[in-house]
Amino acid sequence: MADSIFIKIIRGDIPCHKIYEDDKTLAFLDIFPIVPGHVLVVSKKQVEYLWDLPDEDYQAVMAACKKVANQLRKVLRVKYVGVKVVGTDVPHTHLHLVPFNDAKDYYKRRNPVQADDIELANLAAKLAL
Repeated sequence: MADSIFIKIIRGDIPCHKIYEDDKTLAFLDIFPIVPGHVLVVSKKQVEYLWDLPDEDYQAVMAACKKVANQLRKVLRVKYVGVKVVGTDVPHTHLHLVPFNDAKDYYKRRNPVQADDIELANLAAKLAL
């Protein structure tokens, strides 16, 4: 299997706006966010399906999601952080964390617009763990 875009981000070949990192996971801001603060949490192990991750890696992804979600709630002062596991765009386990107060924001569908890099950098600095 060829390296996914996430492996290239993990290696540092492609820059990202990192929120959190440990030995098994990396969390960073989505450059095409559904809402501001939309974060991707990825396993550092390139496995296509979440359910195929070894238990230790699965648990690490979930623990990272919990840490990042709590940080999103605290810093962005949102009531909810939704979790989406889609995985059809990139064959590498990743979860989307989407902060919101109203369900219409969580289910928002629109043409993706790339976020401003400076805004992402500023937000990442506020959210960094």
